[in-house]
Amino acid sequence: MMTNLFSVFDPSSSIFNLSLNWLSTFVGLMFIPSMFWLLPSRYHFMWNKITSTLHNEFKTLLSPGGKLGSTLIFISLFSMIMFNNFLGLFPYIFTSTSHMTLTLALALPLWLSFMIYGWINHTQHMFAHLVPQGTPAVLMPFMVCIETISNVIRPGTLAVRLTANMIAGHLLLTLLGNTGPSLPSSIVILLIGAQIALLVLESAVAIIQSYVFAVLSTLYSSEVN
Repeated sequence: MMTNLFSVFDPSSSIFNLSLNWLSTFVGLMFIPSMFWLLPSRYHFMWNKITSTLHNEFKTLLSPGGKLGSTLIFISLFSMIMFNNFLGLFPYIFTSTSHMTLTLALALPLWLSFMIYGWINHTQHMFAHLVPQGTPAVLMPFMVCIETISNVIRPGTLAVRLTANMIAGHLLLTLLGNTGPSLPSSIVILLIGAQIALLVLESAVAIIQSYVFAVLSTLYSSEVN
């Protein structure tokens, strides 16, 4: 019996006191198709289609002054998060994206680099963002405070959104799975059906949350140009 519901997210595998759970973050690299086959597979064509679609969408979101190839970092970010979200749905694989350690480590450097670049190279533009157009003069100090706070909490909201969505689905799957042994066989069939439906939902959430993370990072990047 579990003493703590959140213990399913604890890193537990270790050799010589070195935690091995975080190595699951790099397992997704094995799913990336090789570019060196003479005849590319269907999976390769599908992956190229996904990346080209993301490239076109991120290029639209970025400002016209964006550098060539700037969408690659956001496509890589989407791929990494999506692979890790999917891997967390497999039994006995550590879900690294359910920890703020990883999500905040992705969001904070991105946001910080955008802020440093924007305030150094486009200072006047960054100041203009603090006061929305058409704001009355009386409300300007309050709007500056509100916009500053909303800007500062952006990396936190990015990290918490991804972590909370990953934890919520996994906790629900764990709760339903732990009630199975104590239920009669007639209800277990319904439980299995509910688990399958939740697994499909979690697969959709894994894609949506990685897409939301990448799109919001792209939008934050477009604001500093």
